[in-house]
Amino acid sequence: MGKPLSMDLRERVVGAIWEGMSRRAAAARFGVSAASAVRWAALQRDHGKPAAKPQGGDTRPAKVEANAARIWALHDAAPDITLAELRAALAEEGIAVAVSTLWRFFARHRYTRKKRPATRKSRIVPMS
Repeated sequence: MGKPLSMDLRERVVGAIWEGMSRRAAAARFGVSAASAVRWAALQRDHGKPAAKPQGGDTRPAKVEANAARIWALHDAAPDITLAELRAALAEEGIAVAVSTLWRFFARHRYTRKKRPATRKSRIVPMS
């Protein structure tokens, strides 16, 4: 994904528009698309600045974090529960999440879910 254009450029385009230049002329003068000039002028008008919206990051954890207490309660009740079983138990309560969402939830909380205890390395044969 590309990076947003600089705030300096956005402010110069919007400044030219507010001084009376048309949006298309300002876009051509500064070498940006007409659609960008229109959007930046609208952002300036509506929000007071033509800043870009935040990019990247996972925007979904809020949904699963809202139910964190229930996830931990189900996990504590059955520590050997699989992610698929945990997902099914949450679905019965009306909480729809994917297995990958639960995986990221545990990873975010730095909790590993190993099923077997760690064993020492074999000196003869690699273990899987």
